[in-house]
Order: sequence, then C-alpha cells, then structure tokens
Amino acid sequence: MDIFQQIQEALKYAFVQRAIIAGSFMALGCSCLGVFLVLRRFSLIGDGLAHVSFATVAIGLLLRSQPMVISIPLVGLASLLILKLNEKAAVYGDAAIGLVSSFGIALGVIIASTAGGFNVDLFSYLFGNILSVSSFEVWMTVIISLIVALIIGLFYHDLFAITFDEEYAQVSGIKVRLVNRILILLTSLVVVLGIKIVGTMLVSSLIILPAISALQVVKSFRSTIALAGTFAVISVIIGIFASYVLNLPSGATIVMVNFIFFVGSFLYRRAKE
Repeated sequence: MDIFQQIQEALKYAFVQRAIIAGSFMALGCSCLGVFLVLRRFSLIGDGLAHVSFATVAIGLLLRSQPMVISIPLVGLASLLILKLNEKAAVYGDAAIGLVSSFGIALGVIIASTAGGFNVDLFSYLFGNILSVSSFEVWMTVIISLIVALIIGLFYHDLFAITFDEEYAQVSGIKVRLVNRILILLTSLVVVLGIKIVGTMLVSSLIILPAISALQVVKSFRSTIALAGTFAVISVIIGIFASYVLNLPSGATIVMVNFIFFVGSFLYRRAKE
C-alpha cells in the first residue's frame, strides 16, 4: 500500500477527521498570537503557561473532571499573575514566566506522585496525542479559536500599536494594560488547546515556529500573520498523516514539520540576500 492509499484510508477514520479539524483551528490561534508575542519578545509565555497547564490537568484528573474545563480558568489566572508580577513586583517578563512556570510544574509533579491512578493519563499530556481528541475537545477548540480570531480582529489596531511601540500607544490613548491582558488571556486559551494536540512540552513551539518562519519570508505585518497561519495549518495536517503512516508520536511530528518550514524559510531568506 503506497502513501496516498494510506492517507485515503486514514481519512475514513473519525479520529483522524477530528484531529485535522481540532489541529487546524488550534494552529491558527497559536500562530496568529505568536506573531504578536514573538515581536514583543514575549514568546516564552507559551512555555511558562504550558507548565502551569500540567498542574491544572493533574487537578482536573484528580477531581475526575474534564481537564480542559479546569485548565482554562486556572491557566488564565496564571497568565494574569505573570503580567501582574511584571508590572507591580519589578520582576522582568522572563523571570515572572520562570517563577510561575516552575511553581506549576512542581505542583503537577507533587499531585501526580501523591495521587496515584491517573499518572498514565497525566503524563500523556506532556507530549500530547492529537489522534485521541474527543468530539467535546474538537468543539471546544473550534469555539475558542473562533473567539480568539474575533477578538484579534476587534483589537487588531491596538495590538499592532503596542507590539511596535507601547509607549507611543499609551500616549495615543490606547488602554495598554487592557490590551496586554487581552493578549495574555488569549494566549492562555490557545495553550490549553495545544496541550492535547502536542503536549505541554511542545506547545510553545506552535506559538513560536510558524511566526518566526513567516518573518523570514515576508515583511508586511498582515502577510506575516497570514503566512504563519498557513505554515501552522499545513504542518499540522502533514504531521498528522506522517505520524499515522510512519507510526510516530503525533505531537513531535507536527513540531518537526514546523521546524522544517523554519529551515526552508531561513534558507530562502539567505538566498535572496
């Protein structure tokens, strides 16, 4: 059986269809926000919140609840805490991320070690398994991704302004603190979506890699967002099929495809110089 026949066979399965839908919408949300975060040198927020999500997933499993339902509000609160530490406690952004991140991962490990019975489920969230997403998680992903897209559209000009010159944006009358909170809360939402797709260890790569790949190729801000979204969606689709055909871990395969796109974009830029 050749590769195309295997792909056609894969598309007949409902779990593959769910994976493609959930992965594509999640990729769009991560990549669009990633452009703003990368340009603001705040891209590691995804990594920090992913570590916090590890603890919230442990709490959700401990309470025998849907982990995403528990994770969304708790990771959102953690994102606001990072922002507050950065603003009020004279803690720089990367230090604030590291502080909250280390607490989150430590809490998750403590819960996992003291409450047995769900360790296998918990640790599966470390590396993700997009092929196991449920119908509920697909709907959650689609709804949240559409909310993210809508809010980015409504606040696009404000987000654009604070991305390139926060002080000028504040002088211009833009509510910088409010927009920063919106940006970081949206990031927390897509991180929670991403932990089931590629896992807590890799979710930040879906925020960073498509954005920096697009920045290698185009200079227009809107074009960067569009190209980042294209890279992200294509990498998810290729990664799903490659993991199915080659029997590889789906999350890691998606990230590797993203990395290949980055290498190709970097070489393209060097060739043009």
